[in-house]
Amino acid sequence: MSDSEADAMADYNLIDRPWLLAMRTDGAVDELSLLDVFRRAGELTGLVGEVPTQTFALTRLLLAVLHRAVDGPQDDSHWAELWAAPQLPITQIEQYFDKHRARFDLFHPHTPFFQVAGLRTSRGEVSELSKLIADVPNGNPFFTTRLGPGNATLSPAEAARWVVHCQAFDPSGIKSGAVGDIRVKGGKGYPIGVAWSGLLGGVLPEGTTLRETLLLNLIATDYADLSRWRSTDAPVWERDPVGPGEELVGGRPAAGPVDLYTWQSRRIRLAHADGRVTGVLVCNGERMTPQNKHTVEPHTAWRRSTPQEKKLGQALVYMPREHDPERAIWRGLQALLPGVSGRTQGKEGALAMSPIVLEWVDHLQNEKMLPPDYPLRVRTLGMIYGANSSVIDEVIDDAMSIRAVLLQRKATALAQVATGCAAAAEDSARALGSLAANLAEATGGEFDGPRSRATELAFAELDGPFREWLSRLGPDSEHIPVQIEWHQQADRIVWRLGAGLLEGASPTAWAGRTVKGRLVPTSHADLWFRVALRKALPMAHLLAADDSTVSP
Repeated sequence: MSDSEADAMADYNLIDRPWLLAMRTDGAVDELSLLDVFRRAGELTGLVGEVPTQTFALTRLLLAVLHRAVDGPQDDSHWAELWAAPQLPITQIEQYFDKHRARFDLFHPHTPFFQVAGLRTSRGEVSELSKLIADVPNGNPFFTTRLGPGNATLSPAEAARWVVHCQAFDPSGIKSGAVGDIRVKGGKGYPIGVAWSGLLGGVLPEGTTLRETLLLNLIATDYADLSRWRSTDAPVWERDPVGPGEELVGGRPAAGPVDLYTWQSRRIRLAHADGRVTGVLVCNGERMTPQNKHTVEPHTAWRRSTPQEKKLGQALVYMPREHDPERAIWRGLQALLPGVSGRTQGKEGALAMSPIVLEWVDHLQNEKMLPPDYPLRVRTLGMIYGANSSVIDEVIDDAMSIRAVLLQRKATALAQVATGCAAAAEDSARALGSLAANLAEATGGEFDGPRSRATELAFAELDGPFREWLSRLGPDSEHIPVQIEWHQQADRIVWRLGAGLLEGASPTAWAGRTVKGRLVPTSHADLWFRVALRKALPMAHLLAADDSTVSP
């Protein structure tokens, strides 16, 4: 190794060294240091990464820095000052980084960033970097960005991004057994579950720039239940360096949202040589269970869990609402909008809760700090794990553009318009699926496959139009006309698809077959489809007398 390479590896401070991938408003991507990202936040649209979940993990890292740099925001007026300023408070951010500079050095001999100095196994081995890189699952690579010789080593910048991602989304399974961890048995670290963010159905509201995104997610410390964490909440770099085992035997509780943003789910140490990262050691870190963390974790929706209540013997247990990879974001609107899924609890408790961060956006509007027609992008990010949560099956990344008014709790009627139209789209897609199933039965064929394929086709055709319709809902929208507009548009789309299925029906289907005591010919399937579609989209026919494009 040359002297310059040795110097580079000895000091790779992420405050000054470029390592974060950020997209400019012109679409170009730059690699920037932490300081530069904050300095240029107003000219960046957001962070990007090798996988979408990196964006979630790294944005939460930035939020942890910003919360602590501004010591808050303390309240609404403090937040309003930050929002009104032309840029983020860079002087405060620089001073904060100066105070904690050593903790952001990726290869610091005593406090390496997001790692444990001296972490080792009894045999002193390290693993290949596939243990760190989420898109190269062990034994079953399903992405190709890191396949081949390129994944033998990483640049320090790329390794840093993956370290943050690993702490947030690492799968469960057996890990390397760290010397000094009393949980290790036979040299192995037995499963403690996926990393913290992997338990969530991540929800991230985004503004037009990274600056606005950070501020929209920068919840005041006196807001709602979060105020209880004010005195204890701190990120990992403000805490004493951790060792190979748990900080507290049996696990410690979260100290607040910022603590969870930088939660050390794993104990990690990077191996490096010749200016490259060559290997990694990933061991078990701090275990965190998700039950009833709804007062501290802002970036997920929650659902009440009866099985967990019975298992734990507790009256109320809330679990994160994970994303369904088969459902587009708009099909889960009910869980996201405070106006129809809030935190008001009766005697029996609420069945569902929208994310705190979206309720915060509602609060900003109520206090006149954010206009109701502000264009917002709500993004959902997460991971689906398989095989006892030890491998990654899917990465979730979806987004919808809405006006901020939809997140107002008092805008219940408009939220019900949106969720009602989403439900109508679901029902119309199922109507097409039933038509396909009936046509298959009419020929004596298997019907489950045709039903699911037709339903998926309907959702695919409805997806773009619904997102565009949803993005136009605003404070001035008239509820009945916008519902009629969507019902008619959905009716035209699904009716066209149904007509195609009927046109392609075989001659055998016209004669039909008797299925479970009833005759199923094409004519009956057609009639049932018409009835189902009218039931799913009743408002499509309120003004249909002069519209020949609407289904009969």
